[in-house]
Amino acid sequence: MLMGKVAGTVVSTQKDPGLEGFKMQIVQLVDFDMKKTASYIVAVDAVGAGYDEMVIVVQGSSARLTAQTKNKPVDAAIIAIVDSVEIQNELRYRKFERAETQESVKV
Repeated sequence: MLMGKVAGTVVSTQKDPGLEGFKMQIVQLVDFDMKKTASYIVAVDAVGAGYDEMVIVVQGSSARLTAQTKNKPVDAAIIAIVDSVEIQNELRYRKFERAETQESVKV
């Protein structure tokens, strides 16, 4: 599994019929310090993620195991929206419900 932030959307009017109805997102991968890396991946969105949300992406045969992507021509799928990340008892990331009450998480 990979973790990253949704950086954008791919629009394709001509595609394999198996991809009809799917939203394709560009995900910029992050490291364990939650810093964005130079790596990107295009993934089918199986959970309704939005711009700048932290997500979990699976690749390969695992990407074809969601209810929506079963037997579809998919190599990467967003399967979760991340609420928080804790590493060695240190909070590294937290999704906030209201932007006006956000306080930055110290990394």
